[in-house]
Amino acid sequence: SIGLSFSLMELLLPGFVALHVLGFVSGYPSGAPTGACEDMMPRHSGVLPQPSPAPYAVLTNTRTFVPGKPITVTVTGPEYRGVLLEARTGSSTNALGSWQLPPPDTKYLECTGNPQGAVTHANTNVKGNTTVYSWIPPDSTSPIYFMATVAQQRAVFWVNVRSSTLTR
Repeated sequence: SIGLSFSLMELLLPGFVALHVLGFVSGYPSGAPTGACEDMMPRHSGVLPQPSPAPYAVLTNTRTFVPGKPITVTVTGPEYRGVLLEARTGSSTNALGSWQLPPPDTKYLECTGNPQGAVTHANTNVKGNTTVYSWIPPDSTSPIYFMATVAQQRAVFWVNVRSSTLTR
């Protein structure tokens, strides 16, 4: 019986290890985890951000904001599969304002206690220049900018993709 249990273990171990590794490799196909809110780093095990300048830009439909008046935000560049988008001020890592109904294939991510504080991907379907995000500014007098992490695929992503600054 000792021989039997040993061979059974030998049989099951590779499958268990493969399953475990697959879990790590998959990344977060259904959106960024809340732990990514502050440093905006995808928790893709063993993968580092691209060191090159991002082929993406975060564009807004205005250079100024009025509290409560929606602002259109677009991530332009090559098609992408993963995204994390937040509004910030100064050197704070708190997510400001609230995103309106997320576009297809995206969803809200609660950040700093704000249930609509960020938007992330809901799946790995391709998103592109036609994916438009809408954000509602808070009652703030501080300048605001948008910060994004954009993933072309699990192992190819850029962090700290930043918009120009908007003033009230």
